Amino acid sequence: MDAPRGRGQKHRKSAPSENIEAPGLASRRAAARLLGAIVDARTSLDGLTDPDHGHPRFVALDGRDRSLVRAILVTALRHRVTIGRMIERHLDRPLPANARSLAHILHVGATQILFLDIPDSAAVDLAVASAKSDPRTTRFSGLVNAVLRNVARNKGNLPQILRETMDAPEWFRERLAAAYGPDRTAAILAMHRIETPTDFTVKSDAEGWAEKLGGRALPTGSVRVGRLQGPVSDLPGFGEGAWWVQDAAAALPARLLGEIRGLKVADLCAAPGGKTAQLVLAGASVTALDLSANRLKRLQSNLGRLVLQAETVAADIRAYRPAQAFDAVLLDAPCSSTGTVRRHPDIPWTKSPEDVVKLAALQRELLDKAVEFVRPGGRIVFSNCSLDPLEGEELVRAFLAERTDVRLDPVSRSDLPAIAAFITAEGWLRTTPADLDMGTPEFSGLDGFFAARFAKVA
Repeated sequence: MDAPRGRGQKHRKSAPSENIEAPGLASRRAAARLLGAIVDARTSLDGLTDPDHGHPRFVALDGRDRSLVRAILVTALRHRVTIGRMIERHLDRPLPANARSLAHILHVGATQILFLDIPDSAAVDLAVASAKSDPRTTRFSGLVNAVLRNVARNKGNLPQILRETMDAPEWFRERLAAAYGPDRTAAILAMHRIETPTDFTVKSDAEGWAEKLGGRALPTGSVRVGRLQGPVSDLPGFGEGAWWVQDAAAALPARLLGEIRGLKVADLCAAPGGKTAQLVLAGASVTALDLSANRLKRLQSNLGRLVLQAETVAADIRAYRPAQAFDAVLLDAPCSSTGTVRRHPDIPWTKSPEDVVKLAALQRELLDKAVEFVRPGGRIVFSNCSLDPLEGEELVRAFLAERTDVRLDPVSRSDLPAIAAFITAEGWLRTTPADLDMGTPEFSGLDGFFAARFAKVA
């Protein structure tokens, strides 16, 4: 492919040398490689950027470059469709389907130009150097130079493109529209573009801790803080275990169990332990189960900092047999996690409709098993962080239609007035990122969650 005719040719002499050791080149090459792993191989962003076990190109970088790579990737994924349209405007013809490496280099460069505080010239020059350093793309370095310089020249068009574009793959947009309609879908996708604030569940005195942490107490009882300026461990209250990080929506399902002081409660799929901590703090005797022994170690460490105790069991729920029935069970089931796209923007690009179907089947299997763990008259709360009705409303309807030993125990808005806005007419809990208006988009919203409460028939 030749460079677009008449576009940017006069600037080719200013492209950087082919020295692959140019400052900043390693981080841009890593960003392009990891972007390909996410959107082509459907590998999770968190896994690729794990500081110890992530992609070798990422692990080899220093801390500053790792932060830059992650910022590029998160931003590129949040705005992937918009960035693609800005690039397409400056191509004479679409890129070949097999030019994936070239596409990723262009996306990484355009992300920096359009959304990050990086000089346009540096973004262009490093993208060209990245193209020249890869045999698959070296002959397209002129195209990279021309296209990105034109993106930089015309970035004043970005606000209009943002208004016209929904930044999500087609399958995800279609499923949201079918479930929530066009207006709410647009509101949800708009929130996905905005960086999340940080929510805390506090042991007590939400107003007091909001002041100490420089945030605000939410109507739901959580404390919300804007962009953090340093590690969480540096914040007041961390050392004494006064709070833990937990999205405001994730803190709601445990509250649906009601008064549990003195009861024996199982937290299934418990790690990393935010809900376990809530249940212990509410006075329950808690058994926390998780399939992963390593994740349970993290849970135990978190509980240790919080000075809370729970029994932990590494087990597959499907094979677990408790010594005696529990009074209540909380099942926060593994899911597609489409309610957490705002903090995990890779999810729509790494998941598929087939994944939703498979995960819904797994959730149903786990929910059927969870019923066996509860004594007659006991409560079960089923929850997950999916926006898809197949993993929530539709699953619950089918479950209730097929089980005679369980009835719906609807949640009353009057019972929990602080979260009444999220209780449906059926008595279920449903939140979306477009909910919880706190005055500004940056401080509003919460994860998408679904929860339903059941009682085991005596």
